[in-house]
Amino acid sequence: MEDEANKTEVVKAILDDGTSISIQATSLGGEERVAFGVPPFKEVTDTVEGLAKALVTTLKKVKPRAASVEFGVQVGIESGKLTALLVKGTGNANLKITLEWGEITEDMTR
Repeated sequence: MEDEANKTEVVKAILDDGTSISIQATSLGGEERVAFGVPPFKEVTDTVEGLAKALVTTLKKVKPRAASVEFGVQVGIESGKLTALLVKGTGNANLKITLEWGEITEDMTR
């Protein structure tokens, strides 16, 4: 049996191109979803875009030779709106960042 902290539900969302998708979202409490209609997925993509821009800004400052960032996003629903969750109840962030510095050798340019 799911406890309230881990309650999920399948919700429909609309992509920017009008496509309808189903998402398993974590219920974050708040008001019940009554007559809110189908929420746009843009709330989630805007969060991902903002996070990516912030990471790129930082990477430009530290100037690694190579970098990769991997992050997982869990979708939540609160008061009828979708939201992207980067951190879950344990407080552990779900980011994996790899940075490399050093000389670029001739082998690397081929």
